[in-house]
Amino acid sequence: MTKLPDFSDIIKAQARLKGITKVTPLEHSKTFSSMSRANVYLKLENLQSTGSFKARGAYNKIINLGKEELDRGVVCASAGNHAQGVAYAAGLIGVKATVFMPIFTPPLKVIATRGYGAEVVLQGDTFDDAYAAAMTYKEKSGAVFVHPFDDPFIIAGQGTIGLELFHQLENIDDVLIPIGGGGMIAGVAIALKEMNPDIRIIGVEAEGAQSMKLSLQEGKPNTLTSVHTIADGIAVKTPGHLTYEATRKYVDDLVLVNDAEIAHTAYLLLQRAKILAEPAGVAAMAAVLHKKLDLAGRNVIPIISGGNINMGILQQILEKGMMDEGLRARIAVLIPDQAGELKSIISILSGIRANINDIVHERSITTVPVGFVQVTLTFNLQDITQLDTICRVLDEKKKKYEILR
Repeated sequence: MTKLPDFSDIIKAQARLKGITKVTPLEHSKTFSSMSRANVYLKLENLQSTGSFKARGAYNKIINLGKEELDRGVVCASAGNHAQGVAYAAGLIGVKATVFMPIFTPPLKVIATRGYGAEVVLQGDTFDDAYAAAMTYKEKSGAVFVHPFDDPFIIAGQGTIGLELFHQLENIDDVLIPIGGGGMIAGVAIALKEMNPDIRIIGVEAEGAQSMKLSLQEGKPNTLTSVHTIADGIAVKTPGHLTYEATRKYVDDLVLVNDAEIAHTAYLLLQRAKILAEPAGVAAMAAVLHKKLDLAGRNVIPIISGGNINMGILQQILEKGMMDEGLRARIAVLIPDQAGELKSIISILSGIRANINDIVHERSITTVPVGFVQVTLTFNLQDITQLDTICRVLDEKKKKYEILR
């Protein structure tokens, strides 16, 4: 088996990446420090070239290929950030890149990957289908396969994040890192443990994709039968052999966050800190905010690993976040199917300055009696007390309604 990179490999990777990738900011957050009772510093890899940390490892891998390998081109399979990282790196080096993506990949990700100069092939319904197609292409064409995480050059490239952190903040206590396949946590852990073994490295997995946790419990890399999480960037069924070994050796703890916690954190980052991050990118921050371990009074760095969020998911996160904070509400009201009835409901809302966002009429569902219509209204509120006022007025007017959560 190929061996893990060592500290010197990460130093070499940093030299190669100079002027290619960004030294991303490390920003202290008063808001999140107050909420978590820790001293929170955000490592903003969502501001990295291509919108995620993946460009680091991809460039370090491709630049280390021999001329004969470069002439054959590179190939990868990805539904997101790795695709863009490989396309970006290959474009800078002048190498042909072919990227296989599932046919249901969001169009914006396909457009971005093509924009970096790669040839994109849409094949299969799932990532596994695209991966199989990429491997077939590799055998036929001789192109070099660029693995998303289980490769020493990839791991070393991602490890440059650790070198940056060490020089950006004195007295680091904890670094929290999202785990998918494990490439980032492997590289960062190797780097930081070499420079200060007392720094605590904490991995964060999505509850619906616990492949590394299972592997650590079983004592070897294991495969999940399925994964289900909104954090698609860390929805990995099987961690790498190298990344498993690094996690087993260097990582101090591993915690889980669920989709509700991930979504809430993505909303808070955008609303409170004006930071746009994808679900996988906020997993580490979710562990901090939802107190998955005791971090009180410690200097804590959650890595915000990426910002390439699907617009549909973003819309859902914003909708749910606003409802959770009492800034948006949805009420279903049963009214007679007569002229003027809807106007009376709208008048109630306008009377307290609630801004209507959406109105839906339902007549055909079985729960609606003949001669009535169910009107579902979604509206924005200035504060949570407005909803109580609306309910009180509806009660006074003897309207039949239900608050939808």
